Formats: sequence, structure tokens, C-alpha cells
Amino acid sequence: MRKYETTVQEIKDQVLTEVAALAWEDKLGSDLLSIPEKIIPGPDPKTRCCIYKERAIISDRTKLALGGEKSNPALVEVLPVACDECPVTEIEVGNACRGCLATRCLHVCPKDAITIVQHGHHRRAVIDHDKCIACGRCVAACSYGAIEKHQRPCERGCVPGAISKGEDKKANIDVNKCVSCGVCTYQCPFGAIMDKSYIVDLVQMLKGAQRWDFRVYAVLAPSIAGQFAPATLGQLVTGLKMLGFHDVAEVALGADMTAAAESGELMEKGRLLSSCCPAFVDYVEKNFPDLAEYISHTPSPMVMIGQHLKEQDPRARVVFVGPCVAKKKEFQLGKTMGAIDCAITFEELYPLFQSKGIELESLEETPLDEASGFGRSFAHSGGVAAAVAQGLSERGCEKKLVSVPCSGLAACKVELLKLRAALKNGTESDVLSFIEGMACEGGCVQGPGILIRSPRNATDVDKHAKEAGERTIIATAQSGRTKEKTAAGTNGK
Repeated sequence: MRKYETTVQEIKDQVLTEVAALAWEDKLGSDLLSIPEKIIPGPDPKTRCCIYKERAIISDRTKLALGGEKSNPALVEVLPVACDECPVTEIEVGNACRGCLATRCLHVCPKDAITIVQHGHHRRAVIDHDKCIACGRCVAACSYGAIEKHQRPCERGCVPGAISKGEDKKANIDVNKCVSCGVCTYQCPFGAIMDKSYIVDLVQMLKGAQRWDFRVYAVLAPSIAGQFAPATLGQLVTGLKMLGFHDVAEVALGADMTAAAESGELMEKGRLLSSCCPAFVDYVEKNFPDLAEYISHTPSPMVMIGQHLKEQDPRARVVFVGPCVAKKKEFQLGKTMGAIDCAITFEELYPLFQSKGIELESLEETPLDEASGFGRSFAHSGGVAAAVAQGLSERGCEKKLVSVPCSGLAACKVELLKLRAALKNGTESDVLSFIEGMACEGGCVQGPGILIRSPRNATDVDKHAKEAGERTIIATAQSGRTKEKTAAGTNGK
């Protein structure tokens, strides 16, 4: 098993590998209940109070690996048995408090929750938590920084505010606010939040391809660069074909198509919000519905490449492989216009290789080189904006472009508030305005479904982008794949 950064990832990998192995052998019905004991053999617990709780957690994770409850619309779910209930008092006075004369904290508190008491030879502030509403004004007011605001990791990471503490003190997700960005799945240090998986659906699709006379294509998000190292991208392509995929394509080619179309749309409309990140789109629609009209109508790169493959091959079934949980939600809701038939993350692809005993590093390489460097750069923050700018340039547009890349939903919120204010004030401009919204800080290279979370991810993508040479966006988008090349399933070789 590969070396992961967290035990949570290791456990998820074990569960998905076991589920995939049983799916290949048609043993999900007979051997499914054996997974908890196989992963947690005992007799001593490894991470929890007892092996029975550990096995209960594995059992719940197995249910989500099978796709979870169909009646539950949430893609991201809390595993109550795994939630540690994180007993965090949000606002606390630390030892740095000097009991100063100014008492700014006391004066700014809207609920009179702060008093100054004598503590030994010193005075200090004390917070009445029955009155405190955790507004944070005292935190900002304290000159010593002695008052700190703490939050549960899952709540702190959830910009849309979809996670709260339930009556049972366990985390609770409001599906009406959740945008399926997946940040909480890696922010929770107890692995109590997990995304549903379509790994079994994919195995069944691959097994049924010959019987039902269709061809399964894997489309790889550009953030895959470096994720399966030391295996190369060419070895990864070979491994995918060994799993049963007919062929492999770059989502970055779809990104070229998106940039080509979106640049034209921007010239026509003058102001756009990007449509590539489904979590960002969902965030705008739920929190800034008055700005939803500015979301680009251009399909995302995933949809673009899926449509292109199905135009070239009517027998195609297309599977998106990327770092994104929200892409699975986009597929679940049927928003991909029939272009995508399944979506999985890198965290789910690796267990598929393990379940079949495929060692990528030992394989020969199969070439995959279709997209421009601009399309591949969609994977990190600023890449979409740069590609749209390049598209405008290739179209001969001479208008000034003001583009703002937003890294993470917190940054997106700021820019959306600015846009709302500008529109309210009736600000007119003869420049083109483009906001690139990415739910994950750093972009897709730091998505929740990646294998390696590192600043190096962006560097790996840049290196992969440079390997594309001098290809232009519009020419690459227009050439695409030929029907013969697609049907052959050999990437042109």
C-alpha cells in the first residue's frame, strides 16, 4: 500500500480496495460482512477505544463505498460513530490576558458576556459561555491577542456554513447549504466525514462493456500530474487499459475547448463568472442567486471532453477521474448533459489498481499528449483566467481584460460581494470582467480527492503544461480527436 499522509487516507484506501476486489469477483453479497474483521483483525485496537468501535466505523465506511443510502441526497456524509464530538469552547481567554485597564473586550461585547475578575495577584477577563454568541468582537479588540476563537476543524473549513454541531454534539451537514466541495472530508482529523463512492458502479461498467457492446473511456483531470509518482502518466494510461478501459483522454483537451468557447462568450457578454468548478457554481446559486445570471453557460472541461468523445464514438461511456468530490455531485444531479457516465477521485482509482494487483511502475508507457499547456494549467488557481486571456488574444480581442482568480470559497465570497456592490452602484465599464472561482484553495491541485497534498502539485502541473510545447488553445480545441483515433483506442499510436 502506498504511503499516505494520514491514517484516515490509509483506512479509506483499505475499505475501497476490499470493496473493489469483491466487486470484481461478484462477491459483494457473500463476503461484504467480512470486511470490518479483515481490516481490523484485533485483538488490540489501533486508533479507537476498542476494536468493536473500529469495526463499526469500517462498516459505515463500507456502506458509503457502496454508494450509501440512495434516499439520502447528500454526497458528503457524517459517520456518527466516528465523530469525536470535538468538545471545543469557541471563545476562550488564554494565559496572555493581563486584566488591562482599557478592557476593550468587555466594552465591545454585545451580550455582556465578559467580566473582569481577580485571579490571585492579577486581574483577568472571564467569559460567560451561556451568554457568549461567539461573534468574535472581543478577539479582534484584545491588544494582547489573549482571546482566541476556536472552531471544530470541519466547521472552520466549511465556508458555506453547512456544518454545525447537532443536539447530540456530533457534526451535522445541512444539504441545502452544502456545495460538496469536500473540504470537510480532509479537515476532519477523525475521518468522520466521507464522500459517497461510485467505485462499484465503475467496476460493473467495466465488466459489462463487452457484454453490452460499449466502450469505456477514462478522462483524466490535469491535476493528475505527479499524483501517482514514481509511475509516469504513460504507465498510468497502460494501467487503466489493463483495468478494462478502451482508451484514455485528457480533460485538459476539454479545457482547451472550454477556454475557446468561454473567451468568445466573454467578448459577447462583457462579464462572466467561470463555470468549471461545480462547487463554486453551486455556492453562487445558493448564496448569491442574484449573480447566478453571470455564470458562464460554457460547459466545464469534463463535460466538453465527454461530449466530444461521444460525438466521435456513439458506443462511448465516459468516466471522469479527478481530485474533485463536487464533480461526483454534478454527475449525481444529472448536470453533465449525458456526457459523463461515472465520476471517481484519484483516491478511488488507486484502490482499483490494488484490487487487481496492478503495479504501475513496472508497466510500459502508453502515450497521452493531446492538450495545450493552457488547458493543462486549468488545474491550479489562475489557470482558467490565463487560458481565457489567451483565448481572447487568439481571437484578436483588443479590449482590456480584468480577471480575478479566486483561490478557495472564502476568496470567492469576497469577490462576489465586490461584484454585487459594483452592480448595485451601477458601475459601468468598457473592460471585460472575468472571475475565476475555485472552491479549493490552490485550485484542483489541492482537491479533496487527491493522493498527495503538497505545494509541489502546482509545480508538477506546470511541468506537464510545458511539455505541451507551443500548441494554441483554439487550434487544439478545433482539431480535437478524429473518429478513427478515438475508435482505435490507442491514442494515435
